[in-house]
Amino acid sequence: MLLIFDWDGTLSDSTGLITRAMQQSAEDLGWPIPEAAAVQNIIGLGLPEALHLLFPDQDDEGHGLLRDRYRSNYLRADQAQPSELFPGVMETLTRLRDDGHQMAVATGKSRVGLDRVLKVMGLDGFFHATRCADETASKPHPLMLHQLLEAFRAEPSSAVMVGDTEYDMEMGRRAGMDRIAVSYGAHTIDRLHPYEPALCLDQFDELLRWDRL
Repeated sequence: MLLIFDWDGTLSDSTGLITRAMQQSAEDLGWPIPEAAAVQNIIGLGLPEALHLLFPDQDDEGHGLLRDRYRSNYLRADQAQPSELFPGVMETLTRLRDDGHQMAVATGKSRVGLDRVLKVMGLDGFFHATRCADETASKPHPLMLHQLLEAFRAEPSSAVMVGDTEYDMEMGRRAGMDRIAVSYGAHTIDRLHPYEPALCLDQFDELLRWDRL
């Protein structure tokens, strides 16, 4: 089985850090500070797409200023207190890998951002492949999943997308693969149910009970 995981809000408990960094960045520029729920709504998208949705009245120059400010604020906060994996994630991923499953990450993070956090967490080389929003199409477009399927020479029927947002669920549905939803991430589980996930996890290690593994 090819297991494809979202990062923020699925494996990493980073939604609070993302929210605070975005709010601080808007405040730094004298912009209206978005509500936490509004920021959580765009988690999972590529940063350009997220900023256009969150601040539709700003032009490209303004989005560029905020993008730079956000990256700086996020990095500073993450270095001061790094995000951690959710409980049970490392043990579960290790078990799945040891059982012979192929594992990948499909994330709205940038390549630089994902590589940095994997290095900080000691996960360099842990996943068999990764795809980031700045090197392919942003979620919910299925391109990053198509690319991963091609890289593994896998069929959609032998793969699953595990995520915490509507963007993950929609991307998996468009790619024709099963979806597994987690209830503890950026989007409420009620928003994910309409995408007919094969499984809903309240704790990550519940993934080991899936009957297709």
